Amino acid sequence: MAVGGGGRRFSRDPRGPQIRINHRIRVPEVRVVDADGSNLGVLSTEAALRRAQEVGLDLVEVNPKAAPPVCKILDFGKYKYEEKKRQREAKRKQTIVEVKEIKLRPKTDDHDLDTKVRAARKFLEAGNKVKIVCRFRGREITHPERARMQLDFLVSKLEDLANVEQRPIMEARTMAVLVAPKPVVFQRLASERAQRERDRANQKHPDGSPVLPGEEGHEDELEDDEDLDDDEDLDDDDEDEEGEGDEGQTGDEAS
Repeated sequence: MAVGGGGRRFSRDPRGPQIRINHRIRVPEVRVVDADGSNLGVLSTEAALRRAQEVGLDLVEVNPKAAPPVCKILDFGKYKYEEKKRQREAKRKQTIVEVKEIKLRPKTDDHDLDTKVRAARKFLEAGNKVKIVCRFRGREITHPERARMQLDFLVSKLEDLANVEQRPIMEARTMAVLVAPKPVVFQRLASERAQRERDRANQKHPDGSPVLPGEEGHEDELEDDEDLDDDEDLDDDDEDEEGEGDEGQTGDEAS
């Protein structure tokens, strides 16, 4: 006999763990840290709550896993504001490395390869990894050496900015290489970010008041170039396919 709720599933609260404050703290006793940082020792939860109310503050559970849980007397509204501020600062300072993709064809000409190099350098200078993919169409796959030459050429033009993370390898009907910025690039970006932070801290409104963090403008992000997919090559493919068909018809007629 089957027991249970079938396909019923239980999931955790997507909002994550909730901080318990004041009357939501239901354990009988807690270790209390006063607003000035002094340790008040273990008190009953009711006594700790009365102490917080006497000074017009909140009793906030800061370490629920301790035995007994640790609570601190503080201004919960200010605590939440400071916590969000720390999270924003950490997010602003963290380095997010994306993988940008540049596509080419075995028959991409030298002028277009130079365009690919400039795009790849732009991505690398912004701190992103770059995956260069050479796509094969039709009988092009019988000449992988041409794609290998192109990828080696692009890598040689990027060696002052990038290290090769993945050597050229075949992936289905493509050959790809992955390069990543050198540490010196990240050092430069960190230096520029620190300078922006200093400039932002010194920024003021016309009336002389400081610009608050929430008033900062978003910097323009580097966008993918729409012309990196060799659309012209796709048009050439159509012409090649038509040409192949014409050749076939000519052969039939000749026979």
